[in-house]
Parts: sequence; C-alpha cells; structure tokens
Amino acid sequence: MALRLLLQLALLGLGTTRPLVRGRSLHAPAVAWPSFFNLNSPLEVHETIQIPSNGSAPLRVDVQVFVTNVFNVDILRYTVSSMLLLRLSWLDTRLAWNTSVHPRRALTLPWDSLWTPELTIQEALWVDWQDQTPQAQVDQDGHVELDLALTTETNCDFELLHFPRDQSNCTLSFYALSNTVMELEFQAHVVNEIVSVKREYVLRDLKTQVPPQQLVPCFQVKLHLQNTALKAILALLVPGEALLLADMCGGLLPLQAPERMAYKVTLLLGYLVFHSSLVQVLPSSSSCNPLLIHYFTIQLLLLFVSTVETVLLAGLLARDHLRAKRSPGPAPRGEQQAHEEAGPNPEEAPGGAGSRRSWAEAADHTFFLLYVAGVVCSQFIFIGLWMWATCKSDPAPGEAVPHGGQPRP
Repeated sequence: MALRLLLQLALLGLGTTRPLVRGRSLHAPAVAWPSFFNLNSPLEVHETIQIPSNGSAPLRVDVQVFVTNVFNVDILRYTVSSMLLLRLSWLDTRLAWNTSVHPRRALTLPWDSLWTPELTIQEALWVDWQDQTPQAQVDQDGHVELDLALTTETNCDFELLHFPRDQSNCTLSFYALSNTVMELEFQAHVVNEIVSVKREYVLRDLKTQVPPQQLVPCFQVKLHLQNTALKAILALLVPGEALLLADMCGGLLPLQAPERMAYKVTLLLGYLVFHSSLVQVLPSSSSCNPLLIHYFTIQLLLLFVSTVETVLLAGLLARDHLRAKRSPGPAPRGEQQAHEEAGPNPEEAPGGAGSRRSWAEAADHTFFLLYVAGVVCSQFIFIGLWMWATCKSDPAPGEAVPHGGQPRP
C-alpha cells in the first residue's frame, strides 16, 4: 500500500514544482522556478506536502556540505563565488514499505513529489543550480537522500587590515524559512574537496555551526580564506619602495644642479599617478581599512616634503645669485686687477655669496640625514604595526536580532 502511495505521489509530482532552495538577489532570481500550481495540470488544487512527524521532537535533517571550488574573490565588491554539493538526508516513515510484499529496496523519486526542506541562502546574490530536476533516493525504511549541486555568489565581510596578507572568514547561512525550530533542526558537516591551489585566495579551513537562538532552522558554513599576496606585492609594494629609494638617492645630487629639481618633481608626479591608481585597487571599508592605505599616504607626504625642501633651498640660492648680480658697479679697472692678483680675502668670505651657498648646502645635508632617518623609522614602525596591530570590525546591525524575528517599530 505504501509503495502504491509513493507511485501516486511520483505521478502527481510530475505536474507540480515548488521552490526548494532560494538565494536572495539584488535584481532578480537567477533561476525562475515554476509555481506550485501548474495551469496545465488537470487538477486545479494541490495540497502542500506536510513535514514528516517525529513525535514531540523536531525532524532532524543531516546535511553534508562538499565544497568543490572557491573562486572570483572580489575584495572591492566584497563578494566570493563558490561551488557546493549539498547532501540532505532525513527519515520519512510515511514512505516506508514492506519488502516482503514489494521486494524493491530503494526508489528514485522526483524531489517535488515528496517533502523537502526549502532552503534560502541569506548572503547569496545569485544561485545557479546544475540540476534543475534533482532526484531523491528513498529506501525501504523511509530514509530519504537528496543531492543538490549549486554555484553561488555571496557577500563576505573581508578583514583587510593586513592586506595583502589578509585572512577572512566568509559565512554561508542556510535558512529553512517555511518551518520553525520546533518542527525542524539541522545537523551539518562539511568536507573540503578542492583539488586546485593555483589561485590568489586559498581555502585554509572549513567549519559548520548551528547558530543558537534562531526562530527558524539554520546552519552555517564558514570558509576561512587566506591571500597569497604575490600579486599585490609585485604590483604595489615593490613600485612604492622603489620610488622612495630613488627619492633618497636624489638627495645626493648637488643642490645647485638644475637636474636635481627636475628629478624630484618627476618622482613626485610619478608617485601621484601611482597613488591615484592605488586608490582604485585597494578596497575601502567603514572600519578597519588596510594599513597599506595609511602607509602609501605617509610615503606621499615624505616625497612631498623632500620636493618642497629642494625647491625652497634652490630658490634661496637663485635669489642670492640674482642679488649678487644686482650689487653696486665694479671698481675701477686698476683696483679690480689688483684685487684679482691679491686673491680672495678670508675676512670678506663670510658676508659673500660663498657663505650663503655653504649655509644652504649645510642645511640640505642636515635635511638629507633627517629624511633618511625618518624613512627608516617609518619602515620599522609600519612593520611593527603590521605584525601586532589588530582591529575588530563594527558589528552588523542585524547580528543581535534573531533571524525571522518581529520588526522593530
């Protein structure tokens, strides 16, 4: 009798379809599931299949999550794509049959011909299902097993303080919004089946948990991602350090040489272009921004101060040179020849242009030593902050509220 009921359910299920798992989308759902009522079906009304009863205890659904791929980690959009295989199993005693009467030990039924948990991924932007019509396996005791393969893009709160050596935990929350915690509970396990490691972000760990104090059944899958940092080091850190080292070497050029000012201004303009492109590459956040943003900003200030120092001292020397040219007319020819034959007077040197030049060169040398010391100290300070600085992101507004609770007035 039970087997006949199964066959009737299977035949009825061929004309009906209802959503099994949904993902929240900002625009439109990636898969348009047919509605529960099919206008082409000869039956006008179908009753909703009720959840199997487990006495006074909630029905337990065992979930095995196989993570097969994690890709398209976008830190600018705070999204990550992943490929998952969900294996759901539960007991529905209404589907059991006597093998002595019906010798078949297992049946394959369409998923819409029996009760299945309707799952929603809370963080999903879109969900793409590899199999639009999955099949459920039912054994003689009523144990049901259903496999669902999906690809999804979800939001992830990346912790980017130590970018490009950042590590983040991305969460995928599966909710059964059609049931309550008194009717249904999940027991989840996760398996890492990723075979490729040639990627920028590597999956280091996987965990599952059932969050407490929820009004609807839920289980979560946590992905622990780590950045390999090779791309960011070659594209960001190496050019930045090279420009800073080139600026320090520019301080060795003579102050009165016109090439020095052109050299400094060229470096500053090049770093401004590099910094503008850097702003587009590095992510921004409401809290715990990457330390590299502050580091490159300090480097820009150091280059600016170095260029301003060169312009100011070179300008002072040029103005003194113009004043020397505008000094009173030369002495008579005989006195000028006598003065040239006698050579420079040491007593007149402190008040001449040579004393101003020597003062400017001494100031430039002192600034160069202080500049090198400041650059070295900034490197050590940044390394110390990189190793020991921590930052805790602000909690999300909805973390303290159970999912499915009543809205606030």
